[in-house]
Amino acid sequence: MTAPVQTLRFADAREAADLAAFLGRLLHYDRAAAVRLQAGGGALAVFGRPPSFDVLAIRAVRLADPYAFDATVSAGELLESLEESTGSGAVPAAVTGPPWTGVLPPRGGWQERPGLPGPLDLRTALSAAVAEFRTRDAGLPEERRTRAERDRIGRDVWSRTVGGTELPLRAVHAAQSLGFLRAAPDFPVALLATGSWMRLRTPYGSIALRRAGAAGGLGALAVSVGG
Repeated sequence: MTAPVQTLRFADAREAADLAAFLGRLLHYDRAAAVRLQAGGGALAVFGRPPSFDVLAIRAVRLADPYAFDATVSAGELLESLEESTGSGAVPAAVTGPPWTGVLPPRGGWQERPGLPGPLDLRTALSAAVAEFRTRDAGLPEERRTRAERDRIGRDVWSRTVGGTELPLRAVHAAQSLGFLRAAPDFPVALLATGSWMRLRTPYGSIALRRAGAAGGLGALAVSVGG
């Protein structure tokens, strides 16, 4: 394993535990996952891209020291460095990141957008979509049980938008799968937008993605606790 190059101290042990949980979920979808780290203002923002959802997942944690750095590292090595008992960790040596690490959401200009259903309605829509996908998948005749056919069903189901927004269901699915979404009536969720980007924000993290048909672009998301 590559030796860590910088020690991290988190504001408390829970921050290390929260980050460990997030990294574990990312690695469930991609054992070779890379994450981009941006530290500043007493917080560390961790960006990942779970391949099953085609979105950016962002988890921010509080730091005890005023670090300032920007690096792309192995998610697995970062997870192995975390010590939940002491609230500490280390930044592994940088790796050559995949293309998405250079295309992050913009720093500012985010505004809340109306039309997003509440957390219970989002959970209901998600459950219905999962049930539909399974039913349609189970109904495929043997000669059509291919990865391409299942991907087609997935695109049809998960590209549907929620409420009166442009947010696709796959973003809600990603938020649920990564532990960002809770099924409680008073759980705060918000939809933000700036330029061609959308962002589903909760207290546990954010899911960001480009609007359908948006052109590519570069940017850097400001570090802020809570995603």
